Amino acid sequence: MSTSAAASSGHARLQSGTGAYDVEAVRRRFPILERRINGHPLVYLDSAATTQKPLDVLDAMDAFHREKNANVHRGVHTLSVEATEVYEAARDKVRRLLGASRPEEIVFLRGVTEAMNLVAQSWGRANVRAGDEILITHMEHHSNIVPWQMLCEQTGATLKVAPVDDRGEVILDAFEKLLNERTKIAAFVHISNALGTVNPVHEMARMSKQVGAIVVIDGAQATPHEKVDVRGIGCDFYAISGHKMYAPTGIGALYGRHELLEAMPPWQGGGDMILSVTFEGTTYNVPPQKFEAGTPNIAGAVALGAAVDFLDGIGLDRIGAHESAVLERMASALREIPGLRLIGEPGRRAGSVSFVVDEVHPHDLGTVVDQEGVAIRTGHHCAQPLMERFGVPATARASIGVYNREADIEALVSAIRKAIEIFS
Repeated sequence: MSTSAAASSGHARLQSGTGAYDVEAVRRRFPILERRINGHPLVYLDSAATTQKPLDVLDAMDAFHREKNANVHRGVHTLSVEATEVYEAARDKVRRLLGASRPEEIVFLRGVTEAMNLVAQSWGRANVRAGDEILITHMEHHSNIVPWQMLCEQTGATLKVAPVDDRGEVILDAFEKLLNERTKIAAFVHISNALGTVNPVHEMARMSKQVGAIVVIDGAQATPHEKVDVRGIGCDFYAISGHKMYAPTGIGALYGRHELLEAMPPWQGGGDMILSVTFEGTTYNVPPQKFEAGTPNIAGAVALGAAVDFLDGIGLDRIGAHESAVLERMASALREIPGLRLIGEPGRRAGSVSFVVDEVHPHDLGTVVDQEGVAIRTGHHCAQPLMERFGVPATARASIGVYNREADIEALVSAIRKAIEIFS
């Protein structure tokens, strides 16, 4: 059977969404997994940094550029109408993925970083004042730290940080005690990119709402691994990045409650975010266009919609069950390696395992395992305060996706053992 025929056959099985999880059929959707690195089959364990792209996404981008490429919203010719239709259809797919009530609550952006900056500079600048407080946690990615620091500098508000325990979990009692009538914003990650900790976001949102704070969640690491229901969580804003969930880089989305988006001032000015412009003044468009100034990443949005379809075709429940088994086996296998220490042992983990090896710098470890064809991430993972909390400058991180399997764990363990031999 040819590669394309095998891929098509695998795709048919995926769409059924029933039966045992067929990881080999999933893998056939990812052409890059056929590569060899340094003479070895590629073992990709860096999905928390960026996921690989399935044929479904690659084909959707290609088809848009080949058949429908035009600008959206402002044209009456056929291509523009068709481009607008697929762009807005992608918005509704993201709405469905997140459980939002209406597509107008989905703003297309470059990713979580831009989303957090939008909330900080639009809602935050309009509502936060000197003496107010913003609460985050010790495990946040820099994209959920720096925008709030900037907002505090601009407004005179104070940034508060909820601590993390030795297991890598937010100390909920401490989080709740830091909440008070001055807390305007509570911003926290759904799943830690550095540790894989799954936070109790429903409970944290409930606590925050009791003091009247708005709830902003970094969902970059959650959407590829589990079902998300923004209304069930009770958050006000929820941000995602496409490249963490099998879509391209440079595309993501922000969910915002419609009444909040309606009241917020625009963050950037330009085309499409206006209803009318004169030299005397401008009338702004309605959400979400009010926050999508200029020509958007149309092909990226279409590809993000295709990624949602891809995840739906497999089923997020099935993905979660498969990945949970792989991650549990990986953590268990890593614990058996002498001199290796896991960083964080949360009760619920998804996506990632971080670790250090005695006498081997994470960067050296990453270099050696790459020689064996195994791709892992090394460094501070844009979570430097969390690294400081655990007393390490950096870690090695192995993170999984829909395509990982037992053989990948075996390859990782073998490569780590080889690195230990080299540096011992």
